[in-house]
Amino acid sequence: MDRSRSTVRPAPDQVMVDIADYVAGFEVDSPLAWSTARHCLLDTLGCGLEALEYPACTRMLGPVVPGTVVPCGARVPGTAHQLDPVKAAFDIGAMVRWLDFNDTWLAAEWGHPSDNLGGILAVLDWRARSAAAAGRPPPTVRDVLRAMVKAHEIQGCLALENSFNRVGLDHVVLVKVATTAVVAGLLGLARDRIVDAVSQAWVDGQSLRTYRHAPNTGSRKSWAAGDATSRGVRLALVTASGEMGCPGALTADTWGFYDVSFRGTPFRFQRPYGSYVMENVLFKISFPAEFHGQTAVEAALALHARMREAGRRIEDIAAVTIRTQEACIRIIDKQGPLDNPADRDHCIQYMVAVALIFGRLTAADYEDEVAADPRIDPLRARIRCVEDPRYTADYHDPGKRSIANALTVEFSDGGRLDEVEVEYPVGHRRRRAEGIPLLEAKFRRSLARRFPERQQQRILEASLDPARLEAMPVHEYVDLYLP
Repeated sequence: MDRSRSTVRPAPDQVMVDIADYVAGFEVDSPLAWSTARHCLLDTLGCGLEALEYPACTRMLGPVVPGTVVPCGARVPGTAHQLDPVKAAFDIGAMVRWLDFNDTWLAAEWGHPSDNLGGILAVLDWRARSAAAAGRPPPTVRDVLRAMVKAHEIQGCLALENSFNRVGLDHVVLVKVATTAVVAGLLGLARDRIVDAVSQAWVDGQSLRTYRHAPNTGSRKSWAAGDATSRGVRLALVTASGEMGCPGALTADTWGFYDVSFRGTPFRFQRPYGSYVMENVLFKISFPAEFHGQTAVEAALALHARMREAGRRIEDIAAVTIRTQEACIRIIDKQGPLDNPADRDHCIQYMVAVALIFGRLTAADYEDEVAADPRIDPLRARIRCVEDPRYTADYHDPGKRSIANALTVEFSDGGRLDEVEVEYPVGHRRRRAEGIPLLEAKFRRSLARRFPERQQQRILEASLDPARLEAMPVHEYVDLYLP
């Protein structure tokens, strides 16, 4: 049998060509996408500032070689670090993702499209400082927002019909691909070179999802997106230096991504690239919790208030039933010991128990001090999830995209509280009018944690004026966040 293979290089895979065409040619003309991107920028930076309160995060930040300062390097908001764009992308990305409080996209694959801000902001800040030093016009915040819309769209459209978690890969593969593509465009690469850059992202080794699941759940899930967005910057820079691409990175027989990592199945697509993802992205406004449990926590807080009104104690609870979607059960339905904050913020029973006991859920509630409360684990053991097929169907319905949960509390004496159902979290597009003022309040709280009042006011004056914000040079806006 002739086992020889052709040495003729194929035409680039169409999936990669479509991404490059979108990056190079699409004009963002949706007012909703622009306004949502602006709010997303503020929310994402605020999440990063809040993470700086946690030493487990801050010890990951700074130059690889202590004391290194890069002239015209990218600045890391809230810190004194001035770094090369690859490490700056890691630092910003790790800060943004650390507390599981930035935006979310739920589909066949889930993820957090604002993770790409690490690479986008680092590269544009570096280029802005370099341009200003050379007397050239620097990129503006409008360029940041445009890149965010496109990175959101690439990551989100790939996620709509393609489940990477089902083959054991983490969703940050999509952060790497989206960052690589968009940063290649920001570096001025032509369409064919953007294809080459994207091919490198698919060829690259991909992260295993094991660090998000028992028994290996750990803090890597908090910096994995920073790693992915920084790797995207690195691959775009390598391509910009002249490195060739791999035109059949996805489709090559035996050796391509489809055969090696996706069970031989080509990607499927629900819609062409546009601005749909940014327009419909989910904001985490009220709780730093894995998004499939957001509405469950909202329902638990309502039940906490009812229990107080009825004079009921936590010790009186015999059972809590959570009607939910299949994805929630697959990702965050956990029993048994929870060893660290990364384990707890991916356990719906823990989130609901804390909300029922304390009437709150904050980032600090995942730390060991709160987790040691003797009421939490016994209550967790009495909380069970059951799938509601309608919730699962509505979760996947592109016209609804609900993330529903319903909670029922039963007591040892046979009494019960009426079920509380929440279909759409406050960060959903269907609740935008309610959510945006809360999102801005969340941003203000994040600023107050880090900066004196006068500096907070300067940031707010720039950030809440859309025209002024979009016109600002990137480095001048970033400088507002420096200590």
